[in-house]
Amino acid sequence: MSTPPAPEAPTAPSPWPTVAGAVALLTVTVSLLLIAFAWPSVRSSVHGVPIAVAGPAPAVERITAVLDQRFPGGFDVTEVADTTAAERLIRDREVYGAIDLGSGTPRVITASAGSTAVAQTLNGIATGLGQAPGTGTAAAARDLVPLPSDDPRGAGLAAGALPLVMGGLLSSLLLTRLVRGDARRVTGALAFAVTGGLAVAAILQFWFGSLDGSYGANSGAVALTVAATSLTVLGLESLLGHAGFGLGAATMMLIGNPLSGTATAPEMLPGRSGALGRLLPPGAGGRLLRSTAFFDGRGAAPSATVLAAWLTLGALLCLAGNLRHRPTATDADTAAQRAPVATGRR
Repeated sequence: MSTPPAPEAPTAPSPWPTVAGAVALLTVTVSLLLIAFAWPSVRSSVHGVPIAVAGPAPAVERITAVLDQRFPGGFDVTEVADTTAAERLIRDREVYGAIDLGSGTPRVITASAGSTAVAQTLNGIATGLGQAPGTGTAAAARDLVPLPSDDPRGAGLAAGALPLVMGGLLSSLLLTRLVRGDARRVTGALAFAVTGGLAVAAILQFWFGSLDGSYGANSGAVALTVAATSLTVLGLESLLGHAGFGLGAATMMLIGNPLSGTATAPEMLPGRSGALGRLLPPGAGGRLLRSTAFFDGRGAAPSATVLAAWLTLGALLCLAGNLRHRPTATDADTAAQRAPVATGRR
């Protein structure tokens, strides 16, 4: 007759210092999340935003002085000879907009597809220029590269930044939990980047109407962004384990996403944080997608180079992690020596 198992002893409650530590950790975590996501928006303003000013030299100097007075350090002005040169700089994504003084009456040229926030700022300048001495009547505004009519505020593109980051992180998480072998994980990440890029670009372009341009180019931009994020996190996890995954996720989510400048512009973020954001996959991916969707790929090279560098880094980290965990010849010899001993003890 079998004896019934003894009842398990009740688990003792956690000590109060453990509870206090958990509360303190949660407080710090929510504070960091608020700072990471709210600080760039709260402190957003123009900082060295590149624009062009076209027209005669005296008029250009006069308008530049007005801009410096109203927005100290806000604009990085490039002087050009005429309207054609200013429009060329806008289409090449070298400037966000221009003030054209060639006809005598100031005209503001914007590109809302490049940044709705900068376009709104320039439209405000167009209203205020008429109040400046020596500038004549109020300036007219013209949108040279507008957003699609189905999404004139660019809401879909701005809202799509976070899912791109989440897609890269979730693919890394699932692949590390469900798939064994670095080669298979990398293959899975690249395959998902392609299918995810096709799906996300299709939703943004054909359903929401948030994108123009070539669907293939837009899909490639999304795929490259997801692949760069996913492979980087996979590589860090392969090399450093759970700590590596946490490091990669924190970098992409808490630094890269808030500092991407996708909803505004990198130059409108506080200090030099926008420059840092452009060097991370979320910021580079958002800028690349704008180039492929609205500017026929112009200005895409720097962002594509950044993403390719992160993709290469991720692949190298995966390779390093694989080599680190691969059994060496010494390990094999040790296992072979132990095998007869274990057999003799049976």
